This record gives sequence, structure tokens and C-alpha cells, in this order.
Amino acid sequence: MRLVPEAGRIRFEIVERESDHSPGTVKDGDGICPFPDCRRTIDGEDEIKPQAQDGQMGHQLYCVVYKEERIKGYTKNGKPKIERPRYFRAPGPDDDVAKDVERKLRERMPLWQARNIVPDEEFPPDTNDDRPRQYGAPLWRDLFNPRQLFGHCVSVEVFHEIFEELVTTDLDRAAITYIAVALGKMLNYNAIQVRWHANREVVAGVFDRHDFSFKWSYAEMAPTVAGLGYDWAIEETGNALDELVELLGHSNDGKLEFAAPRPKPVVRFTCQSGDALDLPSASVDCVVMDPPYYQNVMYAELADFFYVWLKRTAGLVFPSLFADPLTDKDREAVANLARFKGKKGGAKNLAKRDYQTRMAAIFLEQRRVLKPDGIMTVMFTHKESDAWDALAKGLIDGGFVITASWPVNTEAEGSLHIREKSAARSTIFLVCRVRKPTPTDAEPHYWEEVEPTVRLAVRRKVKEFQEAGIGGIDLYLACFGPALQVFTEAWPLNRGTARPQPKTKQKDLFDEFDPYAVRPEDALEAARREVKQWRMEQLATVKRQHHLDALTEWYVLAWDAFRAPRFPADEALKLARVVGLDFDQDVKKRVCEVKGDDVILWDSITRHRNGTLGHASEECMLDTLHAAAKTGREQNTGAARSLIENAHLIGDPTLLTAIEALLNVLPPGIPSGKKKPDANLAGAASDFEALERLRKLAFAETVPAPRIPEQIPLELPATAEDEDESAD
Repeated sequence: MRLVPEAGRIRFEIVERESDHSPGTVKDGDGICPFPDCRRTIDGEDEIKPQAQDGQMGHQLYCVVYKEERIKGYTKNGKPKIERPRYFRAPGPDDDVAKDVERKLRERMPLWQARNIVPDEEFPPDTNDDRPRQYGAPLWRDLFNPRQLFGHCVSVEVFHEIFEELVTTDLDRAAITYIAVALGKMLNYNAIQVRWHANREVVAGVFDRHDFSFKWSYAEMAPTVAGLGYDWAIEETGNALDELVELLGHSNDGKLEFAAPRPKPVVRFTCQSGDALDLPSASVDCVVMDPPYYQNVMYAELADFFYVWLKRTAGLVFPSLFADPLTDKDREAVANLARFKGKKGGAKNLAKRDYQTRMAAIFLEQRRVLKPDGIMTVMFTHKESDAWDALAKGLIDGGFVITASWPVNTEAEGSLHIREKSAARSTIFLVCRVRKPTPTDAEPHYWEEVEPTVRLAVRRKVKEFQEAGIGGIDLYLACFGPALQVFTEAWPLNRGTARPQPKTKQKDLFDEFDPYAVRPEDALEAARREVKQWRMEQLATVKRQHHLDALTEWYVLAWDAFRAPRFPADEALKLARVVGLDFDQDVKKRVCEVKGDDVILWDSITRHRNGTLGHASEECMLDTLHAAAKTGREQNTGAARSLIENAHLIGDPTLLTAIEALLNVLPPGIPSGKKKPDANLAGAASDFEALERLRKLAFAETVPAPRIPEQIPLELPATAEDEDESAD
């Protein structure tokens, strides 16, 4: 798109070439004036947010996407081949009906509010994501522009009329419930937090991300075009219902599809808390559970987006399920930091303990309803070991032992939940059984005796997992399962030797430090050490009887595990502990920075700019290679080789190990013609290119060519905000 400023307003034009696009008007939350004689920065905190909160955040249509049907050719039978290419055009006078819609909305609003059709509930003030309020949406209805709000309210009004006039039987109630679900699906694609997926050229729903990210420009689906909008939402809901019916062994004609006659499956749906089930004790053969993943997603907070509308539709059918103004946040089993904000003891510590306690109560209830020989399968994936520690402790406190574990790839490669992040693509399936009571006269088990068995179990599995295509952080997570299996089978455990008190910023108000206590985290750390050793053996394939210094090893393993320049700071600290470093003293502000809860790795130029790049020496091979990479990037490869020669390291076996390992984990260069890469990733990719040129010039005979990790992206796809900038 090209912006054309005209007398205080912006007109848009469609352009064919990327070079003709107007520059972006948003960067890091700040605006940039689109008028060419101005281009000043408009501060996001001081100007944009206050104006938005004052009701001055407006809307302007800037592009219309449409399809045209045309004949591409003919088949052998003479039938036309139809294609429907997508086109873009600037909006015309007939497209902008904002004033008419706003007038009609004002006219209908009093009646709709009187009939409780409009979601006038306030957006909760104490949440983990307050961006709607910050950008001028204090009420749930404010997440929709006037045209969207008008359409959704008309839908609810029609739903009420159907319910009052036509719903008389249970079948009617079931049918209209699915209509409510379809209307809810439409909400996800017609709100001001919907984005245009530029790569796929489709409308992406609000919750293709698990948050309320603000969209500087947004897309919306045409609700009444044939085959789109409501037609699409109802069809999609029907397809999902068909699949559920098939899972129960029925076909669309109601006949059982099983080869041999068998009883019709009986399905019972309940809306009960997992820690208080209305089931007899020892009555269940199998429990399959996909519990909340710690603090990954605040489900109840996000669910309010749909809840405030559903209670006005499905709430007519099931009033008892929608009696509360908003969803219940107090009983949700997540590590919700917002619930403990400002409380003594620290929100993170309190949220972790709350999650662990709630999960233990849930597991206790599952143990109650399971038969003695019953089985429970728990699906879990989380890149932070704190979450695994809390889950495993909950399982132990709930009376379970892990008897097997399996990693299963469950995330789509293009998912926004994993793109641009150091996220896991695999879910770990933990097979659990009720632990048999420990005899009172049983000999105590000691961690020092069990740890070698934990490491042996991991060593046996890590090769199998890697050969199955599991890599990066998923390899560590996959090995957590075998480690916890040995750990829980040996429980209860004590230490024979006291451990030193760890450094913590906040004191745990509930547990006094016990130097002889053992936690699941001990097994997880043992697993990390074993995977670390295994991966270092894989990354440096030429055996040289030389070990890397700890900082180089940390940097290599960080790129190898997370395959992204940004990952959780807690995991950076634990990785430092594995290689024998103090993160705060030896790593932070030397090869990375801490930003919020994350760590951002630095490339050679960034380290030089920050004054932390040491000279080439045998003490730290990362400094040597980064110095060489910087020289190669700023001068030439010959100068980089001279730097290595002057340090008398040209044939050093440890340097050869370091350059091979680093080249095997850094992201490769960005191919020409690709979209702009993430700035941090581009720096690391430039280091890769400089070091690969150096390898070819100086070490081609002694260091093999790098094996490009498949999961390292050549580019980071544009974020929603980036795409909005380009759209502007």
C-alpha cells in the first residue's frame, strides 16, 4: 500500500512493487507521522495511549480484498476449469459506510442495552494482559468497531427471536446451541484484534496468538457474502460436529460403522472442577488429561472475549453455566501472576505454589476415581523447567508414579504460538499409575544413589529421540520424561549430602530451606547435564580430546537448545549452572542481555558495541571466534585469519572444536529476496557467514562443513505488528 496524505486525511493506493510501498508508520509502539514534511515520532505512552483512552482512536478503511471467478481452461470433457484469484483494491466512496452504520448503531443501542444484548461488561482491571484498556477498550464491546458490533448485536437479537419462537424440544435446544457456537466463531474473525495474514493472504483470528495484542491495522471478514462470514462459521461448526459424531462410531445416517455389533457408546459431559468430580471412587479405567501449561496461557482471561457473548446466546439454553458476570479466575489451575501482584513473597513464587497445590488436588481426585489398576495419561509441554517441577511435584503429592513417557510432535510449523519464539513443538505424554504405599520399614532412598540411574535412563533415550527427529529444546523436554520416571519410581528421596543454599532474590515464605530435601528439579537438572554432554559430542564431530571453556559451551548450547536469539531467562540460568557458571557474574551483560523474563543473545558486533568482546585468546574461544567474525564482517576474511594467526591459535584443537560447534548451531545467512529478518537473528546469521568463510579459507581440511539445523529459520516471519507496519 502507498499512503497519500490529503488535507489532514490519508488516502491509500494499491502498488505492485515492494519498493513503491510507503514506509511503516509504527515502530516499537510509537507512531510515525505519515506526512512527508513531518515524519516525527509520536510517543506511544505519552500521546497514543492517552488519546486512545480518551476515545480518539479512530478507524479508516484502507483496502478491500476480493476474488473474481474466471475460466482458466477446459478439461478433456469440455468442462471449464474455474479459478478464483484474490485481488486488492483501494476503497471507494461506496465502501465507506461508517457514518450510516454509526447512526444505525446509535438508534438501536438503547433497545439492545435494555434487552441485555450488548456486552457492556468492563474489561477486568487486574489481568496479565491489559492492552485493551491501554488502547481505549475499557468495555468488552469496545473490541469491535461500530460495523462489527452492529453485526454481532443483530446476530444475538435474531438468536433471541429464534429461541423464543421456535425452541420447544431438546433437539431444538441442541441445534440452537451449535448456532451459538458458530456465532462465537464469527467473533474471532470480526474484531479489531484480527489481523491480515500477509503470507497466506487470509484473515487470521484474534486468538491465533494467546493474548490481546493490539493491532495497529486490522482485518475483518465480510459477514454476509455467500460462502463467507456466517455461512463459513456455521459450516465449520457443522464439520466439527460431524467429526465428533464419527469419533463416537456413528455415520451421518445414524448407523454404526463398526464391523461387528457393539453397544452404542455412552458419553457424559459435565461442567465440574477437576478436583471435585461427581464420580464414584475406583470407577474409572483411564484418565486422559491435558492440563493447563503453568503460566503459558491465561485461559479464563482470554475466554471472557467469548463468554460475554455466549451468555447472551447459549446462556438462554444453559443459564446455570453462565450465571457469573465473567469467567471464574479464582479456581483456575494456572500460574496466574496477576492474582498475586504486589503480595509479600513475590508473585512468581506464589503463583508457582498455587499452581502446584491446585494440580496436586486435581491429581488426588483422579487417584480417587481411578480403579486400582487404572491408568492416567498427562500431556504436557513447557520450555521452562519450573513448570515441569511444579507439575511433577503435583503428581507426586497426588500419589502417582510415572511409568512411561513419549514425545509427540503436536505443533504446526506455521503456528504463531511457536514461530519467532524458542517454543516447543512436541508434547510429552506421561503415563502415570497410582503409587503403591511405601512400607513403614522400607529403607530410605538417597538421591546420590538414584541420580546415576536417572542419567543412564536419559542417555539411553536421547539418541533414540534425536534419531526420531526431535531436536532443540524439544530434545531436553523429551528427556525430562525418562528422568522423572526414574525419579517418581524411587520416591520418597532424601539427600545423603547437604546441598548449599541457592541464591534467591525473594525468600519463600512457606518452606524453610532444607539442605537434604529433593525436588523433581534435581532430576531435570540431571537430564539437562546428560543431554548437554550428548549434544556437545554431536556438535563437535571430530574427536580432539579437548573441552570448550564454559562460556563458549553455554553460548553454543543456548543456540542449540532454543534455536532463537530470545528465550526464558530462567532457562539461561539453569543452563549456566549445568556448565558451571554463575549466570549473573559470568554470562549476563557479557554475551547476552536480560529483557523482562527473557534473555537475548548478542552477536559479535553487539558485543563489541557494548564493550564486552574480549581479545582472541585460548582462555575463551567464543571471544576469539566473535572477534574473528567481527573482523570478517567489517574488513575481510583474510584479516580474520590474521587475527587467529597472531593469537597463535590457527592449529589449536580447541579452536577447531569451537568453530565446528558454533557453525553447527548458528542460523545460516538470509537468502536474497526473503523478507526482512529479525534484527537479532540477522546479526547471528552474519556471524555464521563470516565464520563459514573463515572455515573455508583456513580450516577446510580440518573442520567439516556445518550441518544446517532444520529448525533454525532462515528468516523470522513478520509479527502481527510488523505486518501492520508494512500494510500502513
